This record gives sequence, structure tokens and C-alpha cells, in this order.
Amino acid sequence: MKRTGGALVVEALKANGVERVSCVPGESYLAVLDALKDSGIETLVCRQEGGAAMMADAWGRLTGKPGICMVTRGPGATNASAGLHVARQDSIPMILFIGQIGRDMKEREAFQEVEYRRAFTEFAKWVGEIDDARRIPEFITRAFAVATSGRPGPVVLTLPEDMLLDEVEAPEAKPHTPVEAHPGPSQIAKLGEMLKTAKRPMIVLGGTRWSEASVAGIQAFAEKFKLPVGCSFRRQMLFDHLHPSYAGDVGIGINPALAKEVKEADLLILLGGRFSEMPSSSYTLMDIPYPAQKLVHVHPDPSELGRVYRADLAICAAPEEFVAALTALESVGEPNWAARTETMHEAYLAWSTPPKTGPGAVQMGPIMDWIEANTPKNAIFTNGAGNYATWLHRFHRFQAFNTQAAPTSGSMGYGLPAAVAAKHLFPEREVICFAGDGCFMMHGQELATAMRYDLPIITLVINNGIYGTIRMHQEREYPGRVSATDLTNPDFAALAKAYGGHGETVETTEDFAPAFLRARASGKPAIIEIKLDPEAITPARTLTQIRNKA
Repeated sequence: MKRTGGALVVEALKANGVERVSCVPGESYLAVLDALKDSGIETLVCRQEGGAAMMADAWGRLTGKPGICMVTRGPGATNASAGLHVARQDSIPMILFIGQIGRDMKEREAFQEVEYRRAFTEFAKWVGEIDDARRIPEFITRAFAVATSGRPGPVVLTLPEDMLLDEVEAPEAKPHTPVEAHPGPSQIAKLGEMLKTAKRPMIVLGGTRWSEASVAGIQAFAEKFKLPVGCSFRRQMLFDHLHPSYAGDVGIGINPALAKEVKEADLLILLGGRFSEMPSSSYTLMDIPYPAQKLVHVHPDPSELGRVYRADLAICAAPEEFVAALTALESVGEPNWAARTETMHEAYLAWSTPPKTGPGAVQMGPIMDWIEANTPKNAIFTNGAGNYATWLHRFHRFQAFNTQAAPTSGSMGYGLPAAVAAKHLFPEREVICFAGDGCFMMHGQELATAMRYDLPIITLVINNGIYGTIRMHQEREYPGRVSATDLTNPDFAALAKAYGGHGETVETTEDFAPAFLRARASGKPAIIEIKLDPEAITPARTLTQIRNKA
């Protein structure tokens, strides 16, 4: 039976278990939109392609399955590249479908023409264009395999408009076959021998391809061996922060005591992550290419093993398979590093206790204390990039898997679309977005998407009237010479109400708790604008102190 290319695309998505897509519609892929209408796949219509792509990234981040996004050609595709870059740097499975010009118009610089196989090579694991509708099942099955295998990441498939209208005979689409790498028994045995001779071991968790079972498994392993565990930048949901083995966040603004422990470890086990610029403190915690620490590097992609750091033991395996294999290791009684692990956890608790005072009428420290005491353990927190995120990343103690969606790529504007995606995926859970005033305005229009689909997220807009991180660097490098960092903002509470949501303004610390409770009770997408003194640029130092020191 012949089907159109548009119908074949949707059939292949259904065969691979797709339940939802995000999109901004375009005439270049109308045939796919038509096929989606009666497919049973839910379509979230977004307001800007960057937000749509970030929603797909968040679905991939929280499920381990490729998030699906559809956009039109030219400016639609280039807008989406912001979310594509997040997925690439963060190792998130995602597939971006781009409506393309007709096949008979190529190489003429037709309306909105882009050659994506050249333009998006740095943004994706694979960029393909489907010129023959009969090959749609082949291309889409391959896209799922590439997006999820090894180091996960985004795939781009372009769909020429006329190809989607072709009626052809094609094989019935089947789901892709996941490929897993398992550690060998000899590798696990060698790890056991290395542990026996270690005096200052440490595990750093990172990357993707984790599950609730593997997170529980690594926690049990750490408990069994009394090992200290850190989580790399914005992967904090991989370990319970109140567990006695937790040592802290190995990321931006690392606790100096923890950085010292990483440097002085005699056995460092990197599990799942690449240990790139942010978790490595600009590549200063380990020497390149030969670390001073004995290094065990476990990663699902062989191309990452030895690419930056030469490991003493390199294991090509995803976290799930590696953690399952650890059950073969037997503990040897009380390890000689147990007291060190206890000390490291106590140092983390002290480091993650927020300050009670600071400049201005609003104190973020007590607000974080209130959030810790009054939000569920399984609440999902999202954010973009900016100094405001320090309050969340340093002072919120993550305790459960799948409670964090934040870009390791440092992309601004991510928090709100991620919150929309998270609430759509888990409607029964509370979803809280942290955003700065600059960060929010990059994708704040997706509040309209939250309204359309009745997704009552709570967004905390921490408004200090500046691009805070850049101002901090500016005052340090060019003290007193303010340039291009001041902002003029709307009334964010009024903006929420204009969308039909709930709005609150917090001008004193005491305002926050009742404002949050009203936002929660409203059952609507909500913005709580927190007016923070720009002097409160970090928990430890003010802008004036940074300027004066410079």
C-alpha cells in the first residue's frame, strides 16, 4: 500500500515509541503535520524554535529516549540550533526534523535555503537529508540508533517539501535496536585490585544514559565501600546529597576543599562523564594527558576514552551496565578511607548551608531554606545560565533521580522551556524553574505554551536588573567600567497575568513564602519575581567587593 512521505515519517516515529513532539509549524512540512493530526502523538505547539528544541532536549534528558522537535527551514532551523547545541554538549538524545526546500530547487539559493549537512555538522552527531521517501524508515531508524548509542546526542534529518508529498511503497518501520557495551570481568577485577591498594579514592558521576536503577546501584556500591562521591556540573540528580558518601558538586565554583580532594586523590573513578572544562575547573583538577591520579574512566563511547585523559583503566560501558557489574566486587571490611569520606560529607553540608544575610531587602539564603523545607523530594528544578543559578546548584540538596534539567553547555533561556517539557512529561510532580531576568527574556514567550497546555509550572525570576555573570566578570577585569550589562525589564508579575497566569512580586524576604504558596494554589503557570539587589551577585562576595579587589 502506498503512503505519502509525511505519513511514513509519522509511522516511523510511532514504531520507535514517540508519544510527543514539540514544533513551530511551517509550510515546508505540512504533510507531516497533517499525518500527526490523527496519529495519537501529542504535538506541543511552541512560540519560538529555540524553545521547542530545548523542550525536546529536556524530554531526552529526563527519559533517556530521543526528544523530537520539528521546525521549518532557514530561520526556523537556525533558531532551533540553540537547543541543538545544548543537546550536543550535554550528550542528550534528540532528533530535529527540518522542513527543506523542494529537491528541484537546490543550489539556487532558493527561499530560506540552507545546506544543513554543512551548516549543522558541529551541532549534531549526524545530519541527513531524505531525498527518497522509500528510505524514510531506514533514515529514521538510523537516527534513533545514532542519537542513543555511545555518547548520546542530537541528530538532524531534513525533509524536502516535495518528497513528503510523494506516494510510495516502503517497508513497515520497526523500532531501532539499542546497542550496549558491557565491562569485561577482567576489568571489574582490576578495578577491585586498584581499590584494595588505594588510600584516597573518589568517584565522580556524570554524563547521561543513567536510570533510577543505576543511580540506586551506584549509591549502594558507594555505601558498601564507604567511597566519597561527587557529581559533575549540573548532573547533581545522580546521587542523594544527604547520603553520607556525598562529597559535593564538581563544577563551577567548586568548594575549594573538594577541589583539593580531587587533586590529591590517588584513585579517581570517572563514571559516565567526559570531565570537560566546567567539572575539571578549566582542566586544572587533572593533568592532561597524564593525570597524577590513577584514573579509571568509564564511558559508553570509545572515542571519548583517551581523547583528553589517558586512563590507567578505560572501560567502554554505559553507567547501567557498569553499575550492574559492580555487584561482583566484594567489600573487604572497613576501608582505610572511611573517615575521609565522612569528613568530606560534613564539608559538603557546611558548604551547602546558605548564608542568612546579604545586601538588600531580599535574602536568597532564607528563601533557599524555605524551598528546601517546603518542596517535595521529587520536585523537578530547571534553570538556564547566570549567577542566580548558584543559589540552586549550591544550596538545593538533590535527593532523587530525574529532578534536574539544566544545561551543562551554559545556555541562557533553557529553564522555562525545560520546565514546560518536564511538567508535560510528569504532570503529577511540582516543577520549579529558576531564571534570571536576562535568562527569562530569552525564551519567556514559552509561558504561552504552558498556558495553552495547562501546565502549572512555577518560575522564580530573580531580577537584579543586569546580566549578572557578565557584570561580575566585567567588574573583575575592568573595574568600574560598566558596559552593555544593564537591563530594562517589564513587570514580570504583570506579564504572567497578561498571559493568563499567576503573578507575584517579592520585595522582602518575608514576601516569598506566602507568594509561593499562592502561586502553587493558583493551579496556573506562575511567575514569582524576586527583586534582588545587584550587589548580591554571589553568596560570598558583593559587586563592590569584587570591584575593590580588582
